[in-house]
Amino acid sequence: MNLRIGNGYDIHKLGPERPLILGGIKIEHEMGLVGHSDADVLTHAIMDAMLGALSLGDIGHYFPPSDPQWAGADSIELLNRVNHLVRAACWRISNIDSVVVAERPKLKPHIEKMRSRLATALELEANQVSIKATTNEKLGPVGREEGIAAYAVVLLEKYEGL
Repeated sequence: MNLRIGNGYDIHKLGPERPLILGGIKIEHEMGLVGHSDADVLTHAIMDAMLGALSLGDIGHYFPPSDPQWAGADSIELLNRVNHLVRAACWRISNIDSVVVAERPKLKPHIEKMRSRLATALELEANQVSIKATTNEKLGPVGREEGIAAYAVVLLEKYEGL
């Protein structure tokens, strides 16, 4: 088989005095995501989808929150490490489709910058990275603005190594 698909999900609580980082981009907001790393739920969901497509586990296996080495880590750097694992196995990303679920802030003005940042980090064209944003219609913890969630699907294709 020359194609593999993986899906990923992440959610983090919002808290004060934290930067809001999504897709590797800092977004102005009075609250940020709380986590061991920078808590970038979009990048985390994409990494889990990449790992899942190849049955390599999840990001907690590679970057456990119990390991102080990953405290405050830049998720784009973690994404680069996961991409290296994927490429070392002779797979590459065909495309990514993702959704960020947040009541606020409005993410539409930031989507193109997030797409560009992720595409650059993964050595992809921007049209290979889809990011959509929606709300949770005031339902559940995301709807109550207690957190932000993200879902991602990644299609990988096999290639011959160098």
